Amino acid sequence: PYIPECPLQLLQQMLPRQKWSTLPLENMIVLCMSLENRQKFQLSDLSHVREDILRAGGWSPLVSDRYQWLEVDLGRRTQITAVATQGRYGSSDWLTAYLLMFSDTGHNWRQHRQEDSLGAFPGNSNADTVVQYKLEQPVIARFLRLIPLDWNPSGRIGLRLEIYGCRYTSSVASFDGSRSSLVYRLSVRASWTVMETISLKFKTLKNSGTLLHAEGQQDHSLTLVLEKGKLSSSGGQLLVSLGSLLDDQHWHHVKLERLSTHLNLTVDKNTLQVQIPADLSHWHIHTKPILSNRNFHGCLENLLYSDINLIDLAKHGSSQVAIVGNVTFSCAEPVSVAVTFTDSHSFLQLPGLTSWSTGLVSVTLQFRTWNKGGLLLTFGLPQQDGTVFLYLSQARLRLQISKAGRSSLDLSAGSGLNDGQWHYVELSFKNDHLSITVDKDEGATAHINFFPFSGCPTGESAQKCKNPFNTFQGCMRLLNLDDQTVDLIKVQQRLLGNYSHLQIDMCGIIDRCSPSHCEHGGICTQSWSTFHCNCSNSGYRGATCHSSIYEQSCEAYKHKGNMSGHYYIDVDGSGPIKPQLIYCNMTGMLTRVQSSAERNQHFAYFDYSSEEEQLVAVISQSEHCEQELSYHCRKSQGAPFSWWVGGAGPGQSQTSWGGALTGTQQCGCSLQDSCLDPSHDCNCDADYDQWTEDSGLLTHKETLPVRSLVLGDIHRPGSEAAYRVGPLRCHGDKNFWNAAFFDKETSYLHFPTFQGELNADISFLFKTTSSSGVFLENLGIKDFIRIELSSSMEVVFSFDVGNGPLDVRVKTSLPLNDSRWHRVQAERNVKEASLRVDNFPAATHEAPTDGLMHLQLNSQLFIGGTASRQKGFLGCIRSLQLNGITLDLEKRAKITPGVLPGCPGHCSSYGSLCQNEGRCEEKANGFSCDCGQSAYTGAFCHKEVSATFKSTTSITYILKEPFELSRNSSGLPSSIYSDITLRGENISLSFSTNQSPALLLYVSSFYREYLILLINKNGEDSQIAFSLGFINVADGRLHTVIVRRLADIVSVQVNTNTREIFLTLSYRRGFIYLPPFPSPCCVFLPLDSEPDGLDAEMAELASLGFTGCLSGVHFNSISPLKAALLHPDSPVIVTSPLVQSSCGSSSPANTYAAETTHSLSGTGSQPGSVDPGQPLVNTIRSDSALIGGNAILLSRNKNKSIDYKS
Repeated sequence: PYIPECPLQLLQQMLPRQKWSTLPLENMIVLCMSLENRQKFQLSDLSHVREDILRAGGWSPLVSDRYQWLEVDLGRRTQITAVATQGRYGSSDWLTAYLLMFSDTGHNWRQHRQEDSLGAFPGNSNADTVVQYKLEQPVIARFLRLIPLDWNPSGRIGLRLEIYGCRYTSSVASFDGSRSSLVYRLSVRASWTVMETISLKFKTLKNSGTLLHAEGQQDHSLTLVLEKGKLSSSGGQLLVSLGSLLDDQHWHHVKLERLSTHLNLTVDKNTLQVQIPADLSHWHIHTKPILSNRNFHGCLENLLYSDINLIDLAKHGSSQVAIVGNVTFSCAEPVSVAVTFTDSHSFLQLPGLTSWSTGLVSVTLQFRTWNKGGLLLTFGLPQQDGTVFLYLSQARLRLQISKAGRSSLDLSAGSGLNDGQWHYVELSFKNDHLSITVDKDEGATAHINFFPFSGCPTGESAQKCKNPFNTFQGCMRLLNLDDQTVDLIKVQQRLLGNYSHLQIDMCGIIDRCSPSHCEHGGICTQSWSTFHCNCSNSGYRGATCHSSIYEQSCEAYKHKGNMSGHYYIDVDGSGPIKPQLIYCNMTGMLTRVQSSAERNQHFAYFDYSSEEEQLVAVISQSEHCEQELSYHCRKSQGAPFSWWVGGAGPGQSQTSWGGALTGTQQCGCSLQDSCLDPSHDCNCDADYDQWTEDSGLLTHKETLPVRSLVLGDIHRPGSEAAYRVGPLRCHGDKNFWNAAFFDKETSYLHFPTFQGELNADISFLFKTTSSSGVFLENLGIKDFIRIELSSSMEVVFSFDVGNGPLDVRVKTSLPLNDSRWHRVQAERNVKEASLRVDNFPAATHEAPTDGLMHLQLNSQLFIGGTASRQKGFLGCIRSLQLNGITLDLEKRAKITPGVLPGCPGHCSSYGSLCQNEGRCEEKANGFSCDCGQSAYTGAFCHKEVSATFKSTTSITYILKEPFELSRNSSGLPSSIYSDITLRGENISLSFSTNQSPALLLYVSSFYREYLILLINKNGEDSQIAFSLGFINVADGRLHTVIVRRLADIVSVQVNTNTREIFLTLSYRRGFIYLPPFPSPCCVFLPLDSEPDGLDAEMAELASLGFTGCLSGVHFNSISPLKAALLHPDSPVIVTSPLVQSSCGSSSPANTYAAETTHSLSGTGSQPGSVDPGQPLVNTIRSDSALIGGNAILLSRNKNKSIDYKS
């Protein structure tokens, strides 16, 4: 079906005039309007029109521009479900895009939007094809208006239109706001139901009023109140608030549901759920009255309480209803014509009034906007060469009068006027008194000595009306000039004034913050055309606060190189679970319970600092969790008298204790065959009159954490019990290393359709040697999303949500096909799309302001390839997460040909995290740092090994003699064998002391050669071989010394100062021994006695010992201090107690943290006392260096002359 053109005279001949006003609803009623001829007609039955006229017809206005429209009057309110368009028959005239407007009255139009965003509808591509658009939600309206936006450039506007819908009936009541109301007294029904529902529709021009007040038993009540255009529900306190701009004189649907202990409030298409306070949990409406619409000015429709239509009861005179005040059963709607200034090109020009020349000026108007600034109106002062500006600045109203040659007058009034509410403005000038008033209660006044001029000068173009301020974007209504209302319909018809880029007879304001697209508590603010999310203090980032700024596990922090500490962990990334500061250590303590004849059981409950969902998520995501549980007993048996409860939610009862398998009613001693009584599976079950215990680690994640404990056998005389619930520790991240290897271009993994309509974030790591390949793809009918490696130095994020394909590209400065792990993070939301690759600059692309928002996919999600099996990815993909949910690549890879689970080879990417000569070792899932050749310890060989020395403290590390080395060389590590004759040394250590002179490190050889590093007083030339000048290192601060020798070149670095020297070679017994250094014998920290071969002066220095702190001592591959403190099987001799301490040389911890969930051990001192001289251990060796208070001295044996030349 189609609508013919609008030839008025022809239609008058074909249709009797009396049919025009008595048209049945079944027939379509059409109003065609062109701004040029402004002629109207109504068409009843298209079958009355001759076939040749229909075939040649279609609507086509005389002028093709965006100010034309086609308006359809359906005769009464109708439920419209779809529209269909065609071009004009047999022509090149068709629309390619258009807007749809709806109205109940023919005024106050409302634009229909797709997905609450896109206003334009796609039209036709030719004159014959029918394009139908089904409305997502039916629209109830009497009038429809179609406004052309674009048309065939080779033709003109042409249209045939069909509207689909059905009858709509309703019960309506109108209230005048002067205490008019309906009071309902419902009959008594069952006392309580699981669900109760109240629903209604309302429309109003007022932004405040009580829609409904319901009272139940025991003073329980519920109120629906409209306040500043928002609807809130309260029951003595605010329960929920929803909606915005509800005072727009359009129908809004409201539904209130009580579901047991929850309350759902729905306004139009948005729903919020809140938990009802305890005193309202059994709220119901039974015997007390429902008071509707007190002070509400507007209309209600179809007010339903469950299945009862309350307006119908009132309309038919039910005795349950009392009508108070002026209530009518039709909707009386006042006509209020508004105008919308849509963009920076919008303006309205009106002629001034002749009365203004007398000095009497009065302007009133109402406006609403989200913008803080914009010009409301301006007019000139030609006699005084001045201009009047009424404008918004910083959400305040300002009046400025500028006159050439004199200072401007500036008045201000109001504040916060960009809140989207209607604000009343009055500008008055009488004689020399000027005033502006905002909302009738706040204003400013001034006296002036000149008269204003009305409007722009006659005949002058709009460009000469200059605007030094921002253009106003918002709505205006009730514009009055000297108490004469401006007829905006005449303006629309070009009969009054001039305008451009306006929407007349409608207010097109949109609240982009209701509902808010800002996630995770982000604060939404807006302007006329966009919104902004303030993510400060939310823990999230991005345009909509979608992506977490924290890692999802301690494992992820570890592989960024972070040290131990407290960290915020966001276990589900962009999901709803809040970040938590985690230590994975909820401290436990021993609690003693004595016998009591008054009670048979003792109950203990344990609370954890994390919220329930956080705790469950951490346990689920971790590779391993454990918690110590100890039951100490004396004549107090365990199961079945005692048990504990653990696991998610309320948990489940457990009768097995620490160290045993879950569900076995056993203890750890039964698995080790070490129970006190072999006939029992637990020590406590033996019921001995002595203290014993059943303790161990609980390692089954399904039973963790321990939530409560019941001790039952404590009522007998002499029975006692005690318990300890230790810290919950979780380690690893099973998601972080979840990986798959794609070894064929045609291979891929598939998963269910990705659900990311409004917000989609995707993150993963990859490594490859290929230069291209698709990482991920998911298709819809038209929409799609894809991430691919387009070249060796570019990653592309592509998608289409209906606005056309869009690419976001990141080009890197380094190749990505280097077989190292690279991280990709892509996000798409209603505001923008972004792409990050490693630490390269991110790329972003803003979404169109009025574009489609929903990503609609329906195919499977393909990983590592596409449905067409083209452009597949070769390499590894790891830790793939979509909206915070990790896809189990390994599980799917195990059953997919061409894809292998897991992906080894991590040291190429993470090996640099191993510090201080630590060596990276590959693991099935990740890597570890071997600190065996390092003077440091810890996860990254980053934690200092240091100790406090007294003058009597020394450490001696003993190496084997040469003949022993030759006899046992087959069993020696190559590093030790290579050091027998040294062609070079690498020495490093850190220290702090106030002693000078002092000996720090001494290395001797089996040939009575030695190397000494010492602190010497400034100015004393005691065999100074090399000096950096005056450097005061005996100042109690931490200093670092590094000495390196290779052949005849020696480099010495103190802190950041470095010098290099050359050695003169000397000979002994025909061998070059300096260099090389003869076979080392011993390493001393410092000397415990005077070695042979030292001259008197050096021996005196050595006898002083060292008082201070030494750290990170390293001689080639030997770490004597670490061996003495941590390895009791090393050839080390320690004299006097050695106290482990911190010199402060460890790398600084991440400022955001203090301890990860991983317990990093190995830095503690040996338990128990240490006897002086008792050897402590290590197979690692160390040489020594000596550092001095004012000068650095490096000395060798005086028996042969050694010359140092700088």
